[in-house]
Amino acid sequence: MNLLVVCPHFAPDTAPTGEVATAIVEALADRGHRVHVVTALPWYRLHDVEPEWQGGRWRTESTAWGAVTRLHPFPTDKRNIPARALAFGGFTALASAASLTTRIRPDAVLAMSPPLPLGVTGWLASIARGRPFVFNIQDVFPDVAVELGAITDRRVIAAASALERWSYRRADAVTVLSEDLRVNVAAKLGPHRPERVRVIPNFVDTERIVPMDRATAYRDEHGLGDRLVVMYAGNVGMSQSLDLVVEAARRLRARDDVVFVINGGGSALDDLVGSAAGLDNIRFVPSQPRERLPEVLATGDVHLIPLRRGLARSSVPSKLYSILAAGRPVLASVDEGTEVDRTVRSAGAGVAVPPEDPEAFTAALERLLDAPAGRPAAGAAGRRFVEGWASPAAVAEAYEELFEEVRRERWLRRG
Repeated sequence: MNLLVVCPHFAPDTAPTGEVATAIVEALADRGHRVHVVTALPWYRLHDVEPEWQGGRWRTESTAWGAVTRLHPFPTDKRNIPARALAFGGFTALASAASLTTRIRPDAVLAMSPPLPLGVTGWLASIARGRPFVFNIQDVFPDVAVELGAITDRRVIAAASALERWSYRRADAVTVLSEDLRVNVAAKLGPHRPERVRVIPNFVDTERIVPMDRATAYRDEHGLGDRLVVMYAGNVGMSQSLDLVVEAARRLRARDDVVFVINGGGSALDDLVGSAAGLDNIRFVPSQPRERLPEVLATGDVHLIPLRRGLARSSVPSKLYSILAAGRPVLASVDEGTEVDRTVRSAGAGVAVPPEDPEAFTAALERLLDAPAGRPAAGAAGRRFVEGWASPAAVAEAYEELFEEVRRERWLRRG
């Protein structure tokens, strides 16, 4: 098949959704499909276009399996909602133009959200070519923004919700990462074919990410020594309750065998650094290149997944599966009964506690730190769990089958 994939990030960009999109495309290419990717110029790590990619708003490169068109993302401060909306609009306009002018004649279109407006791009490309449109939802928007209080204007919420429902209804299929998200999206479709919502779960490349020795070059670079490293690696934004991490560091500052590392950047970084002033047991490290991910994961003795209350029902952090693949234990601060909570508990891969509870969070962390045999056991259990989980190849096969299904359904409707 010829496939058009529209996504906000793609390798070498380091965003988690870029990791997902890249793995799916590469696996589809391995299955013999031709793919044209429409995406942004790499910008996630610096929250600005990487220096080597600057100099234009649009560029297309050929690959062995098709082509990649990279567009300017118009990066803005995530806390400035009006500016961010304009940036999404500009990127969506460019993505729509690129999708409509692609040289391949796609047999199916796959678009990824967020940002939600890319659903419009996917739909436009599909109707222009008379081909089916599959809408992949990584985080449910505007639910996440509303939970965070990032959007409070009722008119804006109503407009975003209307666009959300409109996009779902125009897609031939909507894919989500978990049963929680399927229930959420299907409820919004109501009587409009909620069965079109499918779960294609998260995955991890267990060949690329493997358990490694904790004595990494990363430890030497950042003066971590042989201390127990409590690691948060990922976006430093409004969705993450990283104030819990700072508070835990404050409560455990007397322990000279423990150091906290926050590896990443984002809109909340400056405020977080300010809140950690005076603490000598916490390090802030910029986002690392994609190829160093296995090393970063190996450095942590305990990895953290702290989400604000309510967000685990509309978002599934893909970093969870990478941590498990690296054979490291997890401390998750998430809503009970959600995908992350269920995974950590069923895998025996660590501890899950209620969100935004510093007492429970710190107590659970101390139990993990004081369990020299328990940490490796939890890490090994997590590794065994993801080895039986979906691989990129299995996920690509699921998408291939879905593309064939929606093509067949569209043909039958026309007939």
